[in-house]
Amino acid sequence: MPDDAGTPVVPPTAAPPSHTEQATEPPAGQTILRQMLESSWLVSLLAIVAALVLGGVLIAAADPEVQQAATYLFARPSDFFEAVWSAVFGAYSALFQGAVVNFSAPDLQRALRPLTETMTVSTPLILAGLGLGIGFRAGLFNIGAQGQIILGGIFAGFIGFTFSLPPGLHLLLAVLGAALGGAIWASIAGVLKARTGAHEVIVTIMLNNIAVYLVAYLLTTTAFQRPGSSNPISPPIPGSATFPLVLGQGFRLHLGFLLALLAAVGVWWLMERSTLGFRFRAVGENPHAARTAGISVAWVTVWVMAIAGALAGLGGAAQVLGTEKVLTAGVAASFGFDAITVALLGRSRPLGTVLAGLLFGALRAGGFAMQARTGTPIDIVLVVQSLIVLFIAAPPLVRAIFRLPTPGGPTRAERHAARRRARATSSTTPTTQEAGA
Repeated sequence: MPDDAGTPVVPPTAAPPSHTEQATEPPAGQTILRQMLESSWLVSLLAIVAALVLGGVLIAAADPEVQQAATYLFARPSDFFEAVWSAVFGAYSALFQGAVVNFSAPDLQRALRPLTETMTVSTPLILAGLGLGIGFRAGLFNIGAQGQIILGGIFAGFIGFTFSLPPGLHLLLAVLGAALGGAIWASIAGVLKARTGAHEVIVTIMLNNIAVYLVAYLLTTTAFQRPGSSNPISPPIPGSATFPLVLGQGFRLHLGFLLALLAAVGVWWLMERSTLGFRFRAVGENPHAARTAGISVAWVTVWVMAIAGALAGLGGAAQVLGTEKVLTAGVAASFGFDAITVALLGRSRPLGTVLAGLLFGALRAGGFAMQARTGTPIDIVLVVQSLIVLFIAAPPLVRAIFRLPTPGGPTRAERHAARRRARATSSTTPTTQEAGA
């Protein structure tokens, strides 16, 4: 309707959001986390591709032959590109043969050993990643898997080398002790979050540091230190408490990998088919709505952290009872931090977490072969992992690099059609001077 001066008044298209609507919006951190988890499989795959491409650039830049060929690039550019191809292809070929299949091996056993090493290294990554994925889907950014792996290793190792029990029972108690240790350690952060509102990121970081110093101290006590040794190392785990080897003495692959696969199936059932998993997902989607529906957010927080810690503790059991067969201060290595990327790359789904764990296990297992055969610094593998973290944490960056459409947004054809309509409308709309005339 026109006003008194004859100027047309355009009514507002929508009412501003009320204070009630604004109060129910999820925090910014949960919004970013949800965007990271909702990124498509294509974006995750392209993030890996982009990381490998940039890693190839670094491999070429660090190669001495490439550096020498670059000095006369404009005189003979073919030498430069040939050196680049040789460096990148040689490094990634060695990485593949050290992680999947060694084609130059003299027998089938040695040819398949790299694949079994990848599966062995990926076991704690899968178990810890499954636990972190449950927390992510429940809206909790649990980054304490490092400390939870350590506590699981402490409990598993202590039960393993202290008690003398029948083989099956001994292993079962050690595995359950590892799950209990990780659950207790993670529950500390869950209880503090539920009772006081303490942020789980800060608490789990502190618990990680405490766990590192705790295992270092315990390995200097008579209860944990190996008799007759001054090194911080525990007594060896007896055979009654170790995971059986899957393929025999020629391989390190143990039953812990099958435990990780069973854990993935169990997490799928928990999150997709159980009432408890529905409550976890409801709280992760909108804690205010979940509380209105009668779900105790505090209770869910404690349970999520306990289950996540138990799974990470099983990762510590896989290291102590399966791979290393001894407890050391470096029992967790960097598995707890790498598991964050594994969970994000797998979109916090069990199948995706298993595949992402195998990928990172391959990078770890093949990195040493790449360094030994080609002289490429193993730090390149860490750079590739870091780049994957960067791209997974920024899906819009991957979409911008590969010119992918935004999810839920208009397609390229729709955008072109909208621009054509806008140009047609602007050409037919009279200007202000024409309207005044």
